[in-house]
Amino acid sequence: MTLPDTNANDRPHNRIRKRHAIELSTYSERKSPISRIFKLWIAAYALAICAAIAIATGTPAHSAPSQMPVAQDTPTAQPLLITPDDMQSGGLLFKAKEAGKYIEAPKVATDIKIDVTGPIARAVVTQKFLNPSDAWVEGIYVFPLPDSAAADELRMKIGERMIEGQIKPKEEARQIYETAKQQGKKASLLEQHRPNLFTNAVANIGPRDSITIQIEYQQSIPRKDEEFSLRVPLVVAPRYNPLNKPLKPLKPVIDLKPNQSDNASGWGTTDPVPDREAITAPVLDPKTEGKSNPVTLSIKLKAGFPLDNVVSHYHDVVVKPEGSDTMTLSLKGEAVPADKDFLLTWSGKPSETPNLGLFTQTLTDAPNERQTGDGQSKDARDENEEEESLLENEAEQYLLAYITPPYKLATELKVPPREVIFVIDQSGSMDGPSIRQARESLIEALGQLKPEDTFQIIRFNNDMAQLFPSPQPADKEHIATARYWVAAIEANGGTEMLPAMQAALKDQNPDSPTLRQVIFLTDGAIGNERQLFETVKSGMGRSRIFTVGIGSAPNSFFMSRAAEVGRGTFTQIGNITEVKSKMAELFTQLTTPVATDLSITFANGKDIEASPSALPDLYKGEPVVVAFKGKDLGQELTLTGRFDNQPWSMTVDITKASPSDAIDKLWARGKIRQLENERLLATDPASFDKGIEALGLTHHLVTRLTSLVAVDVTPSRPQNQTLDSKKVPLNLPDGWNMESVFGESAPMMDTGIDAAIAPAPQAGNRTAGLMTLAPAAMKAMKVASAPQSGPAQVALAPTGGNQILLPKTATRSDLLILLGIALLTLAGVLMAWIQWRKIRPELR
Repeated sequence: MTLPDTNANDRPHNRIRKRHAIELSTYSERKSPISRIFKLWIAAYALAICAAIAIATGTPAHSAPSQMPVAQDTPTAQPLLITPDDMQSGGLLFKAKEAGKYIEAPKVATDIKIDVTGPIARAVVTQKFLNPSDAWVEGIYVFPLPDSAAADELRMKIGERMIEGQIKPKEEARQIYETAKQQGKKASLLEQHRPNLFTNAVANIGPRDSITIQIEYQQSIPRKDEEFSLRVPLVVAPRYNPLNKPLKPLKPVIDLKPNQSDNASGWGTTDPVPDREAITAPVLDPKTEGKSNPVTLSIKLKAGFPLDNVVSHYHDVVVKPEGSDTMTLSLKGEAVPADKDFLLTWSGKPSETPNLGLFTQTLTDAPNERQTGDGQSKDARDENEEEESLLENEAEQYLLAYITPPYKLATELKVPPREVIFVIDQSGSMDGPSIRQARESLIEALGQLKPEDTFQIIRFNNDMAQLFPSPQPADKEHIATARYWVAAIEANGGTEMLPAMQAALKDQNPDSPTLRQVIFLTDGAIGNERQLFETVKSGMGRSRIFTVGIGSAPNSFFMSRAAEVGRGTFTQIGNITEVKSKMAELFTQLTTPVATDLSITFANGKDIEASPSALPDLYKGEPVVVAFKGKDLGQELTLTGRFDNQPWSMTVDITKASPSDAIDKLWARGKIRQLENERLLATDPASFDKGIEALGLTHHLVTRLTSLVAVDVTPSRPQNQTLDSKKVPLNLPDGWNMESVFGESAPMMDTGIDAAIAPAPQAGNRTAGLMTLAPAAMKAMKVASAPQSGPAQVALAPTGGNQILLPKTATRSDLLILLGIALLTLAGVLMAWIQWRKIRPELR
């Protein structure tokens, strides 16, 4: 009997029997063919993984493109280059021409000694340039000085020899320096880029070697009310430099110049910051890299009157009294990182602070003959020639006068209604303590307004916004609205200050009898200061500009000069605890009548020239500070002026003036400042430039147009050794936020600096401190290590070509690649397994 054919699936218990069945088919019949495309995919995937592993385990990835070595006509000795893992301490690395290799940036330790005698300070700044690499380098250090400083001496120490700097026109000094640099000679060049911003370039620093540079300057001591103050800036804050913009003509212009490039528009461009490269330096991230460039500072204070209250506001100091009017102060703990300004204030015992100070100096030869600046004494003359010269050239007399007017006349006078325009900077550099100080200051200022006043608030970063369409009465409702608006302000973005200044100066009622006051709260971290000064001078009308400097390292040049040009005052707030007292002082000045129409005359004076020639208006507590030069100053001077249209005058006997040897430099510096102000809107700026250059050369001063240069006569760098030019990295000012200033990563900028960032060394192979690489070289400076805050990740401001700012949270790139490879491998295995399951489902 034949059984009918049935399907296997219809048989009962088929699954159980199949489990024990023996497959009799051959292997070739069992094999399911794998897709050819799948095989190719597997092969390509494996090849990509092998290539990635080879890259990750080979040359480490760096954040700058490699460059091909430059061919040399003759063989040259190459410097010993390093990789990031070779670093033994925190530092900035500059890329070398060999791919994957780097040169460590030079470092600077600074010692500052200041002698204060009455209202005059004389400072000696010693900068020790250390080259921690095995290459010959040129170190360029961007550093600040007080904006009123008269820098007049430069010395370079080579072994036991001291080489004196020469004062030269700026371009000539630069040529002397460049020639010496090419010849392998050690050289130093001190240049001014702003009155408070200088660069010191030092050429041919040998491998693991150091060069010591000394700079001297002097300044007058500011006074407000009964208090004198000495501010020593220690770091240049990163500046926001607006981009170039085309100069578009009001009417169409046909440019007939031949041979124009294809990109020429015929309109040209104007750069608001033409020296942007020179004033910008690399910046270290304090959260990851720690702080560098340690500073030691000591002050010998001879007040000239019994001291009562002496305060160091932002640094701990050790004080050694040496009498009722004299003391020595030094930083506690020897050294501090250069990341915030040093501020010292002092006042006398009640009723013992003088309201009058007179200092005199008599010169019997011209300043340029007294100081040759080349380390050589002036040519010898015989007695007859010298006596003949003195008969032909009468002696020059100098006088410095500090006179405090009788402000008590104005204490009870009524203040007219005011229109107050507040401008607050909310750019990225203000993030952190600075924006909190600015908000608190503005809220405090709102509380000082009276109901009859009107006010407006403008905030700015990349953009600008106004609180009201027009100034509103300072009543409770508007003040409440303003406080709520101000409290919500956060800091981010760039510092486009020009539109905000233009809006603040726009006066809707130029003929109004009310006082119009503009209060500008900012850190002044901009590079286009001249553009702002021109705007203030041309558009201020009846407005007066009062600047409030915020933060640990404000741009005092911009703040003080804007207030000077705008006929106002400058107030500095460096700590949140100072807000109430400083804003109260400011509003006392704002509500007190101004001393106007000030002038000084001499009885029987001859050929007298004042510096400044026109005295500014004064606010309560401010003294008249003016220097004079003449053939004969006579025996007395008379100061006249007006308070609230009430005339007054006072006469002073100048025969009792104290002798000094510093007045001529202060007189010249004041004249230079005056000429720079007058040059702002001049139709013939070249004529002012000639006067500025002549004053600098005559009085041996560094100016915008004159520089000090020192050159060693003996070459030190062998001709077969190359020279690398590197900028010294600066600290980020205390309280600043790296990401708010530069963002998570900075764009590449082509400014001609051959620099790049390398990944930081790992925490396990570092030692903290500036002196680690060459302790013997730095020992003479007696500077302690700058504290490190942890493992260093180098971060750099956008200052150089092919240069990248890495995020502070960056991880080593080779580790990231290996992690990516592992994830890709896992993904590939998973995809292959899924594909295999699709090919042989019956094996499951």
